[in-house]
Amino acid sequence: METVILGSVFLLLLTVQHKAKVDPLFYVFAEFSFTCVLGLTNALEQDGFISGFVGFYIKMGEPHLSTAYAVMMSYWEGVVHFILFLTIIHRMFSGKSYRSLGLLWAGSAIACQIVHIPGVVIGKYGSNIRPAFWSNVPLVLVPFWAASLLFNRPREMQIIIADKIAAEQKKGLLSRPIDLILSLLLLGAMAFSVFRGFVVLDCPLDTCFTYIYQYEPYLKDPVGFPRVMMLVYLFYALPLLTAFIYGLKTPGCSWMLDWTIFFAGAMAQTQWCHIGASLHSRTPFTYRVPADKRLPVIALNVLFAAAPALLALRCHTNPAYFMKPVPAGQSNDKKKKN
Repeated sequence: METVILGSVFLLLLTVQHKAKVDPLFYVFAEFSFTCVLGLTNALEQDGFISGFVGFYIKMGEPHLSTAYAVMMSYWEGVVHFILFLTIIHRMFSGKSYRSLGLLWAGSAIACQIVHIPGVVIGKYGSNIRPAFWSNVPLVLVPFWAASLLFNRPREMQIIIADKIAAEQKKGLLSRPIDLILSLLLLGAMAFSVFRGFVVLDCPLDTCFTYIYQYEPYLKDPVGFPRVMMLVYLFYALPLLTAFIYGLKTPGCSWMLDWTIFFAGAMAQTQWCHIGASLHSRTPFTYRVPADKRLPVIALNVLFAAAPALLALRCHTNPAYFMKPVPAGQSNDKKKKN
């Protein structure tokens, strides 16, 4: 029934007549907007704000959606993704660029599913997977396809004269205090990623033992989501953080302008789910963050999510250091396809 309903929505979208040629990503954003509402409905019902909408589906289709992690994931989809979709569709039909917003969503959506699907399979719900669970497969494949389209489209930005670019790129890292602070934050994020990766891999060091039992016991929750998330950080986020430090040190790395947005979306989504689930009432009390340790744990996790967001903001407010030189005589007010 889920497949029939989502398929019917897609067919309805195809029948809508438009005067201009429609971007194929419109159908993705419109279809996923429908699923956002379903996610928000689940979150509201699990938290007791409404009732009688998804109980049967949770019981017979995807029981893991009642976990704290899935509830926080549903809130993110129902609020953040839904607002992004509406904004992107509006800009799409207004003739404005939506590439950066699209990359932000793609990073968030891919991170969501690469934790969600493996977490269900390896966690305590892995022995009770129903056919409805596999309807999540398109939700991970489509964002990869959309991201490939967005990365391959030209980037639109203002031209910056060659003199300004050259002046910025002559500065060393010590002469750019903001970039220096960001580099230190990224180094800290790398260390945190490695440490928590070791923790979920049952590292026997006393520090790891103390951390998982006294600070973040949620990392050993049998639902599987926190373990998968820490491994994603260790094997995927860590190399990207290393590349970003290189990009802050080496001028002309124009790829920073795209990948920092993509990564910021991914980190915001995963950290929202992780922080929220570790405090949520649906998480068993023994796995929640202890009350006397909440401040340092939440502060560390918020800073971990904030570092990529601050980096993306820095790259897009002053991109001269990351651009290739252009002829000095060109106007700053013109647009260029980079």
